[in-house]
Amino acid sequence: MTKISYRACIAILALVCLFLGISPPVRAGEDFSKITQSGILKVAVYNEFAPFSSGDGGIDIDLAEALAKKTGLKLSLLPFPAGDDLDEDLRNMVWKGHYLGYGPADVMLHVPVDPRLMKQNDKVEIFAPYHREVVRLVTDVRKVPQFENLDSIAGKKIGVEKVSISAVVLLGAEDGKFRDDVKIYPTATAALEQLKAGGLDGVVANLSEIESVLRADPNYRISEVTFQRLPPKGWVVGMAVKKSDPELVKLLQDATNALVTSGEMAAIFAKHGVKVLAP
Repeated sequence: MTKISYRACIAILALVCLFLGISPPVRAGEDFSKITQSGILKVAVYNEFAPFSSGDGGIDIDLAEALAKKTGLKLSLLPFPAGDDLDEDLRNMVWKGHYLGYGPADVMLHVPVDPRLMKQNDKVEIFAPYHREVVRLVTDVRKVPQFENLDSIAGKKIGVEKVSISAVVLLGAEDGKFRDDVKIYPTATAALEQLKAGGLDGVVANLSEIESVLRADPNYRISEVTFQRLPPKGWVVGMAVKKSDPELVKLLQDATNALVTSGEMAAIFAKHGVKVLAP
């Protein structure tokens, strides 16, 4: 299973209100004692999830390294393929482990900070929001000289990633008005590379994906677009640990706060061409 299942879940979760305020209790737990005794922090990240985690590295991989350093632990990275839904990912990588033998990790990154997800996963603690993701339209200014609203891309070839929130909102926009012009790609990166090659007029994708591929190229315009079913402020991602690990929650929350305050978090994102958006 690829990261597409994760995208499908995001397409659902991003359509509800998002939750930010978290204040976990603090007390020592058996799991935290095992972590400190081993001196190793096991961090789960998604496979093939550029620009956050892939074979070439990524934001979440660099963040995992920074968290381990801040907490005085050695990093053990656990890349994993997305399951059928986020509940399965949390079960496999946070509180139970996969039946094939890998996992769980001590912490999983890039978990939506979402009240519904929290409610249906009472064995995990979701906390430490570190980025806000938003959907944007990027167009080639040589092919779309001006952009005022979605009508500006009528008849233009627009790429999206399959089974993503971008595909859902664009295909459904204005009663399917743009459906015949939408081109489906296996990943947002593939669509963006096709845009650079001249095969598309624009792409609808997460802003982080757009920024990481186009790197502020002046030939491309990034525009905010309004879709009826898309939250205007996007959705927030953070991390998750077992519910029984409140001391680990405090340790990682403090480390995350330190990375933000020092500017290290922004530097991690900037390394990959992405501007961190505060949750």
